[in-house]
Amino acid sequence: MTTDLRVLRQPEWDTWYDSLVRAFGGGPESSEEREVWNALTEYDRFLGIWDGDQCVGTSGAFSFRVTVPGGTSVPAAGITMVTVAATHRRRGLLRSMMRRQLDDIRSWGEPLAVLTASEPVIYGRFGYGIATHQYNVEIDTTRVRLSVPPGTDDVRLRYAAPADVLDACEAVYARLVPGRPGRLARRPGWERVALLDPEGDRDGASPLQCVIAERIAGREAPSIEGGGGRRAGDEVVGYARYRIKRGGDHRGAAFTVVLEELEALDPATHAALWRFLFEIDLTSTLVARGRPVDEAWQYMVSDIRRCAVRMRDALHVRLVDVGAALEARTYQAPVDVVFEVEDAFCPWNEGRWRLTGDTKGAICVRTSDAADLALSVRELGAAYLGGVSLASLAAAGRVRESRQGALAEASVGFSSAVAPWLPHGF
Repeated sequence: MTTDLRVLRQPEWDTWYDSLVRAFGGGPESSEEREVWNALTEYDRFLGIWDGDQCVGTSGAFSFRVTVPGGTSVPAAGITMVTVAATHRRRGLLRSMMRRQLDDIRSWGEPLAVLTASEPVIYGRFGYGIATHQYNVEIDTTRVRLSVPPGTDDVRLRYAAPADVLDACEAVYARLVPGRPGRLARRPGWERVALLDPEGDRDGASPLQCVIAERIAGREAPSIEGGGGRRAGDEVVGYARYRIKRGGDHRGAAFTVVLEELEALDPATHAALWRFLFEIDLTSTLVARGRPVDEAWQYMVSDIRRCAVRMRDALHVRLVDVGAALEARTYQAPVDVVFEVEDAFCPWNEGRWRLTGDTKGAICVRTSDAADLALSVRELGAAYLGGVSLASLAAAGRVRESRQGALAEASVGFSSAVAPWLPHGF
């Protein structure tokens, strides 16, 4: 049986998307969801595998920019919607799509590929390393209290229809993009994804609700993730989107707050929004998923054990061009290290690379000098955003040190002052 791997054509989209939906369980999709994802599809960057008139494989590569240590926003291909039909397993279809994608991304001059994985075990063999993690929490708000910083009471909160304040919320998000590695700069159209609210995805919860945070005129506050402070009262400084899920028994109501998104420009605004979520009437539980592992709320709670914190993988990173990727970021401390890189899937990356850099910039070039550290491109991807330590990877046997001291030097240099975080999927 022969198959045809080719760039997606517009008339094929519905068949292609139906194949994708079936591979992820076949649940119903609203017309609004289909319209949004159709509009976001970049046809020259999406692939389909066809067996006759049947679509049996799907994948895409959104054109993103991702923040790296130092605050630069670097072009990155956002790998997405990767499926192979259950009828066509074990025929090399996934490998053929990964091969084509990485060749294409290299030709586009994009140094990075990134993805989130429904099954994390799949993508390591193609050179992707887990670079960011996230917390999922379930907080007993009847037993846990928050200790908030000074200035929290200076923040004014008000309800708003999510669509009515979309532009103001997007402005808050955009200001935060340079301050944390892993953040994606949202291209036009992506703001619509956050407002998708099909009833079938609510799991019995309410429609999406929103509160926005504003500062009382005349007050000033520092930024939460780098950058300058802001004059109070001149614009929205944060927001939270959430749902309420009904619950309770004969003893009374015990509703659950389900946090979908929360962004804040300063610590007091962050605290005010979390305090609001803790104190909503008739609720006893706050569920939040996909939060940064260093987020401040966990240092304000009275009892972290009653917050049921669980960690999981988030953004997987693949260096498509080792030299360009390592030059694109800065380094927390001076580094001058020769890496011996293994990359069987993208052999143009294999060999020795000398990285010289500091907080001002970096140069990474091929060299014939002796290697200081040996590792695969997967480990470089894991460490790239500063959230996974090269020393930890070495302790797992995945990085080998040839020059004493090189591992400590590189580990400190690659680190990030704030944990990398992917704020939303794709």
